[in-house]
Amino acid sequence: MISVFKIPKFWDNEYCQLDYTNEEFNDDENVKYWLDMGFANKFTGDMCDMRKPQPSWNKGFIELFKELGWKDIGTSYYRMMPGTVLPTHKDLYKKYINLHRLEGQENSIRRAVIFLEAWQSGHYAEYEGKSFVNWQAGTAVEWKYDAPHMAANLGFTPRYTLQVTGHI
Repeated sequence: MISVFKIPKFWDNEYCQLDYTNEEFNDDENVKYWLDMGFANKFTGDMCDMRKPQPSWNKGFIELFKELGWKDIGTSYYRMMPGTVLPTHKDLYKKYINLHRLEGQENSIRRAVIFLEAWQSGHYAEYEGKSFVNWQAGTAVEWKYDAPHMAANLGFTPRYTLQVTGHI
């Protein structure tokens, strides 16, 4: 089950200047399935996670999620360029589970995506089979561990989000 809430905007566009890199999607089985279905082979956007410098105001997001009861909070900024499609999938959280010793406790994991900018034509998301568009900057979508979701940028501008991971 997803929940949607609004975070009052306290950030600037520093996220546009981060050191983004592209990493391959970490589920070979899904990648093979998507390729067999005819999808192009660029499934992931560009990420800037906590291994790299984060924006000066990043701690504001961490504190906000601590207030919601989350623990071991990680952030990853995500830039999805035009033409990128990440088909429906469930996150695996492999690194997160190992790092925080959560084997057998996966259902305690939460993820949220915060839309850093207002919706633009061609930007798309889907959570548990329901389309999600027309968001405002600061709209947050939260889900429990294994909720199916997808994202796409069929527009002409980059799509910027912040991905927050934690557990309760």
